[in-house]
Amino acid sequence: MSEIIISVDRAIDILLALYNNGKEMGVSDIARELDLYKSTVHRSLATLENKGFVYQNKDNGKYWLGIKIYAMGLLIGEKLSLIDLIKPYAKELFEEFQEVVNVSILDKSSRNGYKSIIILKEVDTKKVLSVNPNIGSSSDIHVSAVGKCLLAFSKDINFEKLSHKSLKKYTENTLTNWDDLLNEIKKVRENGYAIDNEEQEIGLTCIGAPILDKYGNSIAAISISGPTSRIIKEDLDFKISKLVKTAKKISMVIKEINWEEGIK
Repeated sequence: MSEIIISVDRAIDILLALYNNGKEMGVSDIARELDLYKSTVHRSLATLENKGFVYQNKDNGKYWLGIKIYAMGLLIGEKLSLIDLIKPYAKELFEEFQEVVNVSILDKSSRNGYKSIIILKEVDTKKVLSVNPNIGSSSDIHVSAVGKCLLAFSKDINFEKLSHKSLKKYTENTLTNWDDLLNEIKKVRENGYAIDNEEQEIGLTCIGAPILDKYGNSIAAISISGPTSRIIKEDLDFKISKLVKTAKKISMVIKEINWEEGIK
């Protein structure tokens, strides 16, 4: 019989307890279910949270499975109905514009601030971008068009708490002041789309639009990325119009099938 590492075994038990319970659990709940000391559970949860495998709800102190679990499921080829639903629309955008099309969701698990994480990607492998992240990878939310959309239309975000986090500078165009970012988010809400104006890398521009549930809350965001010379100078208004219309189509489908009940 192979050796068992107790700390790893315990961490897996905690993840399984969260999964089987189907909802957030507090430290005491987990300790009671697994017959462990609360201090032991707390240390294990801190480690899992640091790696993004669990997420703590700051409002009630309880824990739930983190975005990394979701990302790992994507990487091993698990089919998720959200991806199946959005994929035809993303493919249509890609075929029309021949630029990278990404779909991202909000990642609240990082201790260094919120991230956007890619769950779907359409790309021409012959057109390689210097920034060409894979499915499951994440980026700082303030430097991407999808990130701004997720911030603008996520109703459960506490901006007062979030604003204590520093905003990393990537280029001279990066918004590193929270007042500037909040003004930008206000514009995104008004316009219904966002632009990454070479804020992550000079020479790369991205436009994004939110995918909303029946409550107007962003469950994802879809984007078109490419060299600034092509995105900005070649029919930008048409690209934005097409992207926003596509995001609205997806949102309508999600509302019709009822996201909470129809897609898990």
